[in-house]
Amino acid sequence: MKIITLLLLSCFAINLQAQTKKIKDRNAIKKMCGCYEITFNFSETFNFSDDSTYTPSPNKIAYALEWVDVFYEDQNNVNLQHILQMGNDSNAYIIKHWRQDWSYQNNNLLLYDFDNVWRKAKLNYKDVKGQWSQKVFQVDDSPRYEGSATWVHVDNKSFWENITDAPLPRRERTIRSDYNVLQRNNRVEITNDGWIHKQDNLKISRTKEKEETIIAQEYGLNTYKKVDDNKCKYAKKWWDKNKTKWEIVRNEWNTIFEKHDVISLRKSVDEKKLWDYLFSDEFSNTDEIKTIINKFIN
Repeated sequence: MKIITLLLLSCFAINLQAQTKKIKDRNAIKKMCGCYEITFNFSETFNFSDDSTYTPSPNKIAYALEWVDVFYEDQNNVNLQHILQMGNDSNAYIIKHWRQDWSYQNNNLLLYDFDNVWRKAKLNYKDVKGQWSQKVFQVDDSPRYEGSATWVHVDNKSFWENITDAPLPRRERTIRSDYNVLQRNNRVEITNDGWIHKQDNLKISRTKEKEETIIAQEYGLNTYKKVDDNKCKYAKKWWDKNKTKWEIVRNEWNTIFEKHDVISLRKSVDEKKLWDYLFSDEFSNTDEIKTIINKFIN
């Protein structure tokens, strides 16, 4: 009886510890919400090309305000939408930015292959135990990249690290054609005044016919400095006005994800990107949104 009691107490303690850890994880994720002054920095650090005339991408630096909103949460999910605000007056330029969905012990991922193709992958449950997956989506809510890892809370730090493949970032699409996969080494870390997103990425050329080639390496540091929420009031107002439309968009994408094991997307339709259509007021009801999104599915 004593052994059984000890075993039960041990199981209870382990479960309590896991639940406490999960609460810390959720709190870390939700600390990414609010209004931030952001700085994006990217620089190529190493060149592995055999081409003697190789020219690295220019250093990239950009500044803006960003509103990060929790638009859905339950015990195992925290979904965050980013809204970019350029300027801080009534003439501010607002754009729906990227989105990140966090899920606890999720073993179903959609992983990037290359050339605008994503494939479903089912992980072993034991491999994702205690982990959170981060699913990142483009501005039009099409897929971008996903990965699973453990939130770490140690020495007054909270961070999450993962390596996963992704398509070219928007900053590179018009200036680079020598690589087609960005292998992202992501680190999300909560800081005293906000959070940071560190990246140590590989630029890779991948085809079916040849062994993949690493072209270059880059380092990225995106800093999010917390400021008064009122500074992002125009972004918040825009999101409050438009979130219903984007719920329709997400629902249609979820239907597509459920139906297909492989997602292959066209880069354009009639020489326009998907976001060109969805950002237009002409596409606002369910039927219009469903029709245009499906035109981009190969």
